[in-house]
This record gives sequence, C-alpha cells and structure tokens, in this order.
Amino acid sequence: MNTISFEELKRIPDPIIIDIRDNYSYNISHIKNAINIPYYNLLNNYSHYLNKNNIYYLYCDEGKQSFEISKRLNLFGYNTKSIEGGFNIFK
Repeated sequence: MNTISFEELKRIPDPIIIDIRDNYSYNISHIKNAINIPYYNLLNNYSHYLNKNNIYYLYCDEGKQSFEISKRLNLFGYNTKSIEGGFNIFK
C-alpha cells in the first residue's frame, strides 16, 4: 500500500515530505518542513529530485493526485507514499 495517514506520519522521525501543490498554495500554508516540488516538475524531473534510497511522503490538497503520482513513481523504482486526505486533513 502506498498511503500513510497523517497520524502515522507524525511518528516517523525526520520524514521527507513533498508538497506537490503549486508554489502559490505552498506559500500560503504547508506542512512544517515540507519541500515544495509542484507535481508537473516532479513528474518531468523525478530523477533530479528523488533518490531511490529514500522514502518520500507526498501530499496534494485532497490526496488523490499525490496517490496517483506516488503509484507512478513507485513503478519507476522510487519509494513514495501518499498522505491520506492530503493537506485538507492537516489543516
């Protein structure tokens, strides 16, 4: 399963969290310590941003887009999980 709840995520020490929303949404508010890589940048340049030795936790607004991108990146050999419910759960 390539999803994780926000409660499970809080128990992980120093997770690498990627906000795949646009820069504007990220600048308004985001999960603490999340880095912003908009989904179109991530999909077009994933090898530039990701390392196959790390686990990445992705989120969008509702969790649907991050789930689809996570599935695709995992097919390419990366280890990613989508945060269930996205940023809306965090708010």
